[in-house]
Formats: sequence, C-alpha cells, structure tokens
Amino acid sequence: MSNNASLQNSLAFVGRLLLAVIFVVSGVEKLADPSGTISYISAANLPFPIPAYAGALVAELGGGILLILGYQTRLAAFLLAAFTLASALGFHMEFDDQNQLIHFMKNIAIAGGFLQIAAFGAGGFSLDARAGRG
Repeated sequence: MSNNASLQNSLAFVGRLLLAVIFVVSGVEKLADPSGTISYISAANLPFPIPAYAGALVAELGGGILLILGYQTRLAAFLLAAFTLASALGFHMEFDDQNQLIHFMKNIAIAGGFLQIAAFGAGGFSLDARAGRG
C-alpha cells in the first residue's frame, strides 16, 4: 500500500469515526432516557413519537456502529444522511433563533459528509474493504 493510499484510508476511517461518534453517543443517551426522548419528539409535534424513538435508536446506534466498522457503509451513510436531514427539518426550523439555525446548518453539513461516504465508500480500513465491497 502506498503512503498516499495509506493516508487516504486513515483519513477515511477517522472521518467515519468522527461522524459516527455523535450518533452513537446520542443513541446511548436515548437508551438512558426513553421517556424524555419520546416527550421531546412529542413536543416537536412530530407524529408517532414511540416509533420515531425506535427509528432514531436504530439510525443512531445501528448506523453509527456500522459506520465505525465500515460495514454496509454506503447504505448506512445514506440512511444516516436521510435521518440527519429529517432531524434538521423536524427539530431545527426556527431560523429566528440563532442556536436553531446553527443546529440546522450543522445537520446539513453532516448530511453532506454522509453523502460523501455514500458516494466514495468506507476506504481501505473497513469491513467492506475486507469483503471486497470497497
């Protein structure tokens, strides 16, 4: 493996890890306080708060762990991009509140990072690469 390829693979892994950690931590927090999370979803006037809670757990914990491992990475990244965009639209649309605007823009940027992973794959340091799915 050339130095350039090794650097690219290392950066791809670190990028996946940095994107995934926020979702894994958030998923663990949701596990610790299901009623608080369900109440938060309800307060945002989103439909079906209990199934939404379950979907958030699957997306955050499942997608985050898959991303870290680099397994089914393109699919996980695409689903996390969709989840992140939905979160921006569902929870951060109060643009007159600068904090909410920053959260909205952060979610848009994170979704862009996920789309890059969906487009270009996990890199060499991944289970996908070991399985020949690059």
